Amino acid sequence: MPRICEFYGIVIYMYFGDHNPPHFHAIYGEHEAQIRIDDGSVLRGFLPRTASTLVHEWLELRRSDLTENWRLAQVPAPLLPVEPLE
Repeated sequence: MPRICEFYGIVIYMYFGDHNPPHFHAIYGEHEAQIRIDDGSVLRGFLPRTASTLVHEWLELRRSDLTENWRLAQVPAPLLPVEPLE
């Protein structure tokens, strides 16, 4: 599972050939959530409120990069790093 970004202790991963709908995995400490790229809804798991807020802010800024990485992950092809939240 390639790591595509890390910010404020939150690590973002994407699996090659993962199931639809397009999503990414956000891990913060012992918490993990699968988050849809299109609307930011949580498919599975949980993140604490602050981490969830940061991930959703980052998603809004990087949605096109995540969509492209999802496409690459389905090929599979190497994924591109995504800029962190600053």
